[in-house]
Amino acid sequence: MRLRVAEAVPGWRSLLLATLLYGTSCAAKDGPVVTSNKFANSPYDLRYFDDSDVLLMQDFNEDAIFRSSNAGESWDKVAAIPEGVSAALVMHPFDNKRAYVLTEDVTHFRTEDRGKTWTKFDTRSIPDVRDENPLSFHAGNKDKIIVNALDCMLGLYCERTSTYTLDGFQTKAKQLRDNTAGCQWAKGTELFAERGSKVDDNRILCITEGKYSRYSKDYKLKISDSFFSDEFEPALEEGRAVTGVSRIAAVKSYILAASVAEKTDEMALYVTYDTLKWHRAVFPHDHKLVEEAYTILESTNYSIQIDVMTTKKSNPMGVLLSSNSNGTYFTRNVEHTNRNKGGNVDFEKVASIQGIALVNVVDNWEDVEKSPREAKKIKSQISFDDGRTWRGLKAGEDDLHIHSVTDASNSGRIFSSLAPGIMMAVGNTGKHLKAYDKGDLYVSEDAGVKWKKALSGPHKYEIGDAGSILLAVEDAVTKKMKYSLDRGRNWKEIDLPHKVSPYVLTTTLDSTSPKFLFMASARSADVEEYYIMSINFEGMVERKCEDKDLEKWYARVDKKGEPTCLMGHKQYFMRRKADADCFMKKDFVDPEAKSEKCDCSDIDYECDFNFVRSEDGKKCVAHGPPLVPEGACKKPDDTFKGSSGWRLIPGNDCIPPKEGAKDALVTTPCKDTIAPPATGKVSHTSQSLEGKILQDHIYFERTETSSGVDETVIAQTDKGVFLSRDHGKKWKEILKDKKIKYVVRHTYLNDRVFFLAADDKVYYSVNRGEDIQEFDVKVPHPADYGYGTPMSFHSTKKDWIIWTGKSCSTGGDSCHAVASISKDRGDSWKTLARYVSKCEFLYAAKTAREAEGEKLIFCGARTKESNNPKDNPWKLMSSTNFFEDSVTHVADMQDYATMAEYIVVAAKNDKGELALRSSVDGKTFADALFPSNFRVPHQHGYTVLDSSTHAIFLHVTVDTTTDLEYGGIIKSNSNGTSYVLSLNGVNRDRAGFVDFEKMSKLEGVALANVLTNYESVSKDGHKNLKTMITHNDGAEWRYITPPSKDVEGKKFSCSGSLQKCSLNIHGYTERADKSHTYSSPSAVGIMLAIGNVGESLQSFDKSDTYITRDAGVSWTQVKKGSYMWEYGDQGSIIVLVNDRKETDVVHYSRDEGDTWTEYKFSDSKVRVEDITTLPSDNSRNFLLWVKGSDGVRTINLDFTGLSDRQCVLDETRDENEDYYLWSPRHPTQEDNCLFGHISQYHRKKAGADCYNGHIIEALHNIKSNCTCTRQDFECDYNYQALAGGECLLVPGLTPVDRIQECKANPDQIEYYEPTGYRRIPLSTCEGGKEMDKIVAKPCPNKEDEFNEKHGLGGFWIFLIVLFSIGAAGAAGWWVYNNWADKFGQIRLGEQSSFDEESPFIKYPVMAVAGVGAVIIAAPSVASSIWGWLMKTVGGRRGTRFTTRGSFARGADYTAVDEDEGELLGEDSDDEV
Repeated sequence: MRLRVAEAVPGWRSLLLATLLYGTSCAAKDGPVVTSNKFANSPYDLRYFDDSDVLLMQDFNEDAIFRSSNAGESWDKVAAIPEGVSAALVMHPFDNKRAYVLTEDVTHFRTEDRGKTWTKFDTRSIPDVRDENPLSFHAGNKDKIIVNALDCMLGLYCERTSTYTLDGFQTKAKQLRDNTAGCQWAKGTELFAERGSKVDDNRILCITEGKYSRYSKDYKLKISDSFFSDEFEPALEEGRAVTGVSRIAAVKSYILAASVAEKTDEMALYVTYDTLKWHRAVFPHDHKLVEEAYTILESTNYSIQIDVMTTKKSNPMGVLLSSNSNGTYFTRNVEHTNRNKGGNVDFEKVASIQGIALVNVVDNWEDVEKSPREAKKIKSQISFDDGRTWRGLKAGEDDLHIHSVTDASNSGRIFSSLAPGIMMAVGNTGKHLKAYDKGDLYVSEDAGVKWKKALSGPHKYEIGDAGSILLAVEDAVTKKMKYSLDRGRNWKEIDLPHKVSPYVLTTTLDSTSPKFLFMASARSADVEEYYIMSINFEGMVERKCEDKDLEKWYARVDKKGEPTCLMGHKQYFMRRKADADCFMKKDFVDPEAKSEKCDCSDIDYECDFNFVRSEDGKKCVAHGPPLVPEGACKKPDDTFKGSSGWRLIPGNDCIPPKEGAKDALVTTPCKDTIAPPATGKVSHTSQSLEGKILQDHIYFERTETSSGVDETVIAQTDKGVFLSRDHGKKWKEILKDKKIKYVVRHTYLNDRVFFLAADDKVYYSVNRGEDIQEFDVKVPHPADYGYGTPMSFHSTKKDWIIWTGKSCSTGGDSCHAVASISKDRGDSWKTLARYVSKCEFLYAAKTAREAEGEKLIFCGARTKESNNPKDNPWKLMSSTNFFEDSVTHVADMQDYATMAEYIVVAAKNDKGELALRSSVDGKTFADALFPSNFRVPHQHGYTVLDSSTHAIFLHVTVDTTTDLEYGGIIKSNSNGTSYVLSLNGVNRDRAGFVDFEKMSKLEGVALANVLTNYESVSKDGHKNLKTMITHNDGAEWRYITPPSKDVEGKKFSCSGSLQKCSLNIHGYTERADKSHTYSSPSAVGIMLAIGNVGESLQSFDKSDTYITRDAGVSWTQVKKGSYMWEYGDQGSIIVLVNDRKETDVVHYSRDEGDTWTEYKFSDSKVRVEDITTLPSDNSRNFLLWVKGSDGVRTINLDFTGLSDRQCVLDETRDENEDYYLWSPRHPTQEDNCLFGHISQYHRKKAGADCYNGHIIEALHNIKSNCTCTRQDFECDYNYQALAGGECLLVPGLTPVDRIQECKANPDQIEYYEPTGYRRIPLSTCEGGKEMDKIVAKPCPNKEDEFNEKHGLGGFWIFLIVLFSIGAAGAAGWWVYNNWADKFGQIRLGEQSSFDEESPFIKYPVMAVAGVGAVIIAAPSVASSIWGWLMKTVGGRRGTRFTTRGSFARGADYTAVDEDEGELLGEDSDDEV
């Protein structure tokens, strides 16, 4: 009804206001004055200055501002603001005389007198007008404003930043903080400012980028009281630093912070009253908070209201939840609320009255849940007790249902205003809500208790003069408007000057004015005309209401009409009687609510901290240990006065009883506050599953934002699917009799899983198997997966699915794969392409910058729709509109792979050879330049190994002889186009898997097994394998240095060089389960492996178990024999079990493998097939999968009894009681530099008797950058490394012409001549041996910029030349005075005394000669001086690791499973 301060007019967003044409007015006798102004285009974004008749509106055609000082009767363009500059209009929420017009520059306009005058101001950076709140205001000081802004470079790339002012922009804004994603004042609401006296008046909260990452998953919340000259991170959750903070919002007296995490759509919501003490909000277990599926509703001073979507977005419903007074615990208020796809909810509180709210619910919710296409049957309900009870609306004896927020036809509040008790709505009587055009106008004058029909047909409506005037216009083409002066009992008509279609009817924000604003349009001769009409009732009634014209009206009454209590009082207003012949005439004076106190009752209490409501809602049960007063409980047998579980709701002013109050303290034993100590023991639980064969098992990893504590795992046997919530201690069968063939995990959401059944149905769960739903697919998929991967998922659109199924001819002899897409999780499907190999979404950082990026799909498909391969090769094509049209990128494709940063395509070239092409943006594909000795015949293939370190590692098969396969590993540059040889003779198997593995969470450390006899392997008939390791991302490889002694303290039999005696370990190709790895993503620097010390790798029965704690620099033998391992609690627990023979024991270590303890888990020996735990390796539970005579068995190993104390990590300190800092290093360097910097990681101390619990942020600090060394570079294209590490040009080849870089990058100023070296993409080194940069050359047509960059200003040249000449002159003068024979005095017949080696000659001559050298070298000297000065005084040129992209990935460089071992090549039996 009223225009909200921050809200544009719905439905008018695409229409633009243009030039004001003319205004007319007419007055009816005994009626309001109507003034009409005609516009060529639609009015847009009208804003009232509160408590005034002054309005502003924006013209987006001209980017101009218009102003009216008389409630819209006339309009003037603001001349002080030039046309074409206004980008946003912002009203000051705490000063009704101030407004701001923001531009897309740093200069803007402000007014402090409601738009009479305007002044320019400077924000230092460009406000982000796309942001919801480009300006953040201080509720206690109107001059304090924060600007959430952008710093843009050359108009191409923008960094987010924030600035601030303390004087209302009278002076230029000051810099607040860079790398922000939104800042706001702590005192950002009036309630918080009034109550938060202990909060520093300058306190600011900012969402900031991560320390070494700019991904949103690493955003943090930072607080400062000193405008970020220093800052601190609040403890949102005890025991861990919270990342992924996505939004902060002030709601009444609360501040909320929401965080998200990867691999889940569940959010965590944190609430604070003072910005220091935060609590995570607890929601009902079956209503988690989901990203893009919750709405924070209008809340009270003592409770937060949130509606959480409970169904699919295609036909959404929700549940309304209300919090306790501190916002920590939420309970259900209303089930099955009506929502729309935009997140709007049919919920509204009655303005100015406590406790009354209206909501629309879905009556046929069960049908809607089953079928999203089912039409909703909506009913309206009202509550008079703050949502505790709800009842239907009544119009006489009939049920009334009214249109609400999801179907709003006007602006502002839907039903009510500040006029006490007066409400209006469009709706109908009957069983359910009908369409809007079938509705009538209803009025209530008792805040919704009773309703009566006022006018037939749907109307737009408004309330004025605090309820004295009701105004309505039919929502159809009309020339009439109607009004009532007796609360809708009688209506009179107003003739409008034009026949129009209504858009908006509104008035001042407080509904106390008798003036209204009406916006409408009319069509004349096929031209749309727009009007703003002012309807002024001011002169209709002369008498002002007196006390005799007022009535005492109680806001809340029960069914008997008696006033009721809420928050400890009854509420009433003095309002105008319906038949009074007067107007209130209190413009801009809000109606005052008065109260009468009540005695305290049950509704005045809530559960105290650490207590929650019981299921029946009648009790408060403990949810944690009670709070113990300071000084109490010195002895276990003591007692203290503690909480009863209840407390009076803060702000409640009821009269407490003299005794027996619900919140009276009770005597509590101290022993109830102490948790039982840990047992110090490991326990185990054995269970049997029906079935003989274990086919699959899947863990549902909980993330940092996931609620609950379950560790859920699904096991599939040949007899069924089983689920466990407690890591295998108890199992239950799910989907019984459904004949599940395959289980498919959602790639990006841990909670989602899909079950493919034999009946072509797909069953699925979005909550870790708690609830099972189903959908039908368009084209069923074959059981053998013969036609590609069945399902592909989108990384950000959680309900988007690509399904690849099999379509067969009538006889079934000819089948082909068909790809279809669903954007609503299987409710509907659209065919994408036929005769495909596979289709995938491609939504990465580089494609996401474009609007169509999220729709980018790649498919491999036949050129012609036929299975006949003749003249019908595969092609790679893409589309951004779901294949309404498509683009072909590669015409003769063999296969393709999508990586972390690249798309890699194997295709045949013109010569029939297998060639490689790659792309980083999904649009441009470039040919890969291979090393000279890698021209691969077409029958061979590639295995894409990894692309997580800004380069592609590719295994190129050289020999495909069965069981003698090997090839070379080549590595790309950063755009995946130019490759160099990294390692030759690398082992692979028949399936294309390669003995290559990168270490999790650590940059550039990898291991590979090579054939030492690869040149003669065909003749030898067997492979001699040896293990090599790299610490600089494949630039250099070396054999592994063996330990000096074995676990028994004995020396190894071999000795000599590493060529003859090294540690060799079994690799990737020999693992039955490819998910097993040497390392763990949560145990940085630790690896376990099975192998032997010797000249080459031996069989498993001759191997032992080894560990490294320093990322492979040194190794220790920990067990004789071959053991399977698993990490737990982020590496603080390591478990070994013998999988080669039957056993009844495991061995575990809690000190990084230094000591081991044996634990017996079975009375009889069994054959262990696998040991597993959560993929994050963060659990203290493990599962042994055992194959017995009776079928599949699981044995849970529970290590939680070993410790009950959680480790404490303080991120602000380098040293902690429970953690130490560890830095990786290169084995040949004395310092801890790796990739040009020293990294520090947190690791739990071996002696700390605690557990990690939450995933800790392992990377603590990038301590410093290092100077460049040889280890920071690798050989360039067409260069090869000699034995000593030197890179020389391959004979007969030429270096790459670097001038091509200039053509590829038009803005590039210079390039460097090839040196034989190129920097490793991960390296951040500075200075030192920059082996890739020696001679710089200007790019074509960039000579001036090049000279400007490398040249000197006149002042520097003058100083250097002056200094050089002065120094040379002084040296010459010294020579002249100290050389006795003087120059030129040569005596004939004597030995010349001009001795060049004499110190009196040698050094002065060198000094003089140095003059020329100094002048010639002046530019480079000055450049060095300038660089030193900039670093010294803190110039804009920062250190290398702080630039964008250097640490864009943070510390997480782990290769995803999909990147590992993907083979590209011909469709041959041994290559696919």
